[in-house]
Amino acid sequence: MKIKKPIFWDKKKPNFLTYILFPLTFLIKINNIIIKFFPKKKFNQVKTICIGNIYLGGTGKTPTSLKLYQILKTKKYNTVIGKKYYPNQKDEIVLLKNKKNFISSKNREKIIKIAIDKSYELIIFDDGLQERRIHYDLRFVCFDSKIWLGNGYLIPSGPLRENIYSLKKYDGVFLKITDESSNLINVISEIKKINSKIEIFKSRVEIKNIYKFDLSDKYFIFSGIGNSKSFKEILINNKFNIIEEKIFSDHYEYKDVDIQKILEISKRKNLKIVTTEKDHVKIPANLRDEIDFIEIDLKIDEEEKLVKFIKEKINEKN
Repeated sequence: MKIKKPIFWDKKKPNFLTYILFPLTFLIKINNIIIKFFPKKKFNQVKTICIGNIYLGGTGKTPTSLKLYQILKTKKYNTVIGKKYYPNQKDEIVLLKNKKNFISSKNREKIIKIAIDKSYELIIFDDGLQERRIHYDLRFVCFDSKIWLGNGYLIPSGPLRENIYSLKKYDGVFLKITDESSNLINVISEIKKINSKIEIFKSRVEIKNIYKFDLSDKYFIFSGIGNSKSFKEILINNKFNIIEEKIFSDHYEYKDVDIQKILEISKRKNLKIVTTEKDHVKIPANLRDEIDFIEIDLKIDEEEKLVKFIKEKINEKN
């Protein structure tokens, strides 16, 4: 059974559930301490970059991995995206496989060995910052500037996989901006207080296929992703008139009955339907043509600075 992310995780102030679950956070703390003592293996035949998060879900690591792949390919790097296979994350696997050079396995070391056999010079790992066995050449953490740390507590009291002070050990941050609020300045300030040397690269989401949609229509939207609020905000920022919304749990696998219900409601209320590309690949094939999806493009500020930073860091760690 899949569950939705608890609402209290994203509240700025902790509530009683945060405190009730607090003793369990010590299990995460102990695990994070143990990980530090595991020997990590370095692979000299290929360079490795990890795009991950410490906030659980919805920070944009998959779109960021795809965008970084595109950028480095234009710079003539022989690059591949790697992702560990999890049975409950088939949506991301399908999405990545459809778009790019891609390797997936239940073991990240095996991904590296396959990449070496295929003569790739660079692997971008989508997720894996908490991997115990691999030494990455470069590690980036993804954040959404609006949700930032949620309530700031470790799982299950909050949404964090690691304490925020773990930023001291990472090389860079990708900060997804959904609005230019004053919170953005505070987030950047907090990051720099923890690690003054860490590089921060801001990114923004755009809808590539906006031309397909009639913005005078009324819409029924649905999603089963880590941050459904972000999806809705993207649509609102692009002037979509949203009448109905249905939120499913992250990585939810849609059944015919789920989609049929959405189709029935939209038909009765004369609504157009739109979802995310990640959700669209999970819709049963016989109903997929009935649903539109937005195709997003991530714009990273200062791309040339990013490429230079990656090149310098990789050479530095030779």
